[in-house]
Amino acid sequence: MTPEEAKQQIALLSKELEEHNHRYYILSEPTISDYDFDLLLKDLQKLEEQFPEFANENSPTKRVGGAVTKEFVTVKHKFPMLSLSNSYSKEELIDFETRLRKLTTTEPEFTCELKYDGVALGITYKNGELVQAVTRGDGVQGDDITANVRTIRSIPLKLKGSYPDEFEIRGEVFLPHKAFEKINEEKKEAGEQLAANPRNTASGTLKMQDSSVVAKRGLDCYLYSLLGDNLPHDTHFDNLKAAGDWGFKVPNAENKFITKTKTIDGILEFIAYWDKERVNLPFDVDGVVIKVNQFSIQKQLGTTAKSPRWAIAYKFQTEQAHTKLLSVVYQVGRTGAITPVANLEPVLLLGTTVKRASLHNADIIEKLDVREGDYVYVEKGGEIIPKIVGVDLSQRSLDSQPLKYIVNCPECNTELIRREGEAQHYCPNEDGCPPQIKGKMYHFISRKAMNIDGLGEETIDLLYKENLVHTISDIYNLQFDQLIRLERMAEKSANNLLAGVEASKQISFERVLFAMAIRHVGETVAKKLAAHFKNIDALIQASAEELTAVDEIGEKIAVSVREHFSNPRNLREIDKLKAAGLQFEVVEVVREGGTNILEGKSVVVSGVFKNFSRDSIKLEVEKHGGKNVGSISAKTSFVLAGENMGPEKLKKAEKLGIPVLSEEDFVKMIGGVGSEPKQMDLFS
Repeated sequence: MTPEEAKQQIALLSKELEEHNHRYYILSEPTISDYDFDLLLKDLQKLEEQFPEFANENSPTKRVGGAVTKEFVTVKHKFPMLSLSNSYSKEELIDFETRLRKLTTTEPEFTCELKYDGVALGITYKNGELVQAVTRGDGVQGDDITANVRTIRSIPLKLKGSYPDEFEIRGEVFLPHKAFEKINEEKKEAGEQLAANPRNTASGTLKMQDSSVVAKRGLDCYLYSLLGDNLPHDTHFDNLKAAGDWGFKVPNAENKFITKTKTIDGILEFIAYWDKERVNLPFDVDGVVIKVNQFSIQKQLGTTAKSPRWAIAYKFQTEQAHTKLLSVVYQVGRTGAITPVANLEPVLLLGTTVKRASLHNADIIEKLDVREGDYVYVEKGGEIIPKIVGVDLSQRSLDSQPLKYIVNCPECNTELIRREGEAQHYCPNEDGCPPQIKGKMYHFISRKAMNIDGLGEETIDLLYKENLVHTISDIYNLQFDQLIRLERMAEKSANNLLAGVEASKQISFERVLFAMAIRHVGETVAKKLAAHFKNIDALIQASAEELTAVDEIGEKIAVSVREHFSNPRNLREIDKLKAAGLQFEVVEVVREGGTNILEGKSVVVSGVFKNFSRDSIKLEVEKHGGKNVGSISAKTSFVLAGENMGPEKLKKAEKLGIPVLSEEDFVKMIGGVGSEPKQMDLFS
């Protein structure tokens, strides 16, 4: 394929993928399967790797992320991002509408829109392409999070139709309920503390350093405001409708997320409708925003130092339930974490009957001063289970006593510990506490781990009760004669279970590592560690410094891994699992078009390159056997430096004596042509 043919094919594939993306994420009318979409995307990725000079910053391939941002640059807003005045009553809205009519000579028209409970940002487009995305910050300036925003599939990278040469569009990034639940499922499997609510999780995700992780989180966005000098219409409503034609996900009359009205009755009707219907939305909203529709009147009314005079937000009251706290019980998780849970008199809240509420930890109990027998206020919000937010002191009994947090494990009576800097108490008896023992086995057999057919949590409970399993390695010693004697275990079920156990011996190392339930080692971290160290022995021997040199592995994870492998009991388990035939090393695959010249080498990529994008040059490193790492350490083999490499990285490389290769040296090395670079002796 000639360069000109490649350029045309890249343009055609990009346009086709953008259209499919729009149909799927904006219109909810996909015309091809996910599989076919992925094939088209892979074709585009290959072409961009072969012809990097034609790769565009807004290519559909940027949706998967890959850029790593160590520090977010602060950017001043061209148009200040003001806050809205809040109202909590219909009377305040009536006053707002009456006041505006007195201040204007033209009859105002209003738009009513949902108030999304997410993170506000402004996105600038030039010549139809996304060029910058900035958080609200303090309203005057915010952080540049462009690389992360490019991964949000409901935000177009290139626009359709006819649009202004330059403009800014503002909106709210949020985490849909399903995406939030998935994140917490993964955290639960990894033994990590669950995320509190979708809004905080969305905010934290947008500030992650690795955009490839952001891409997997499932963020979404509604855009709700256009700013610029050459907007197509004189009203807010019509401009939003035009933005929808350009490819943006905007509120519209069809989904009832926005409406126009000239009366206070129309405003109150919209609020009443969504106050009831919001529980059916797949994401959180916390109110309604009312704006003057005409720009001429907006300009006439102006703004205060903090807020526009032509807009106001009505905040929904968070629904609460009032009920009696009957008792507090303490649950033990598979990591030993203790969670206090309040048992309540059943009460209806947001359409469901609530019988339990989370009390989170000892600090929350002390802060609320909640006691058994109290009447409490319960909210659902974005929590996994409802939470207690207050106590009705007017109904507290005179003989009420403060709640004393337990000091011993409710399951095994071991004295609890509380690690420095952590809110939860833990039972340290991980090898003798039944919920921890069984919890580790539940995790081991789960779908994303060993996925053992015929073996579920109920069967684990039965096997544990009958003293047939006490550790995960015992699963591989089960015999047919033992199983057939168990209650409700027929011959077929026993054979299926044993077949599932045998099949699990072919599960890859990365999933075995995830299945081992090392604290803070989730699915993604397990993949990173397996890819870097290649086998369990190298991982066991790795120092804390070697662990933190792996991309995305911080000190917290490194300490947890070191603690796990310093426990002799865990090492004995690994020996038993090895003897059983489980996979404890990476099976190498032949890389198409690659070599082994970088085998075993750790490479730090930094700077801007002439002939490669950052993603494509990292792919070249992997294709030739190397491993990309995020930070320079004594174990780094070399730094691949482009233009504008950070001075601190260069200084650290020089201090540690790490070779620094140029783009030209790297191309010669992997191509096997020309003279060898001076640094080539490091590969001997």
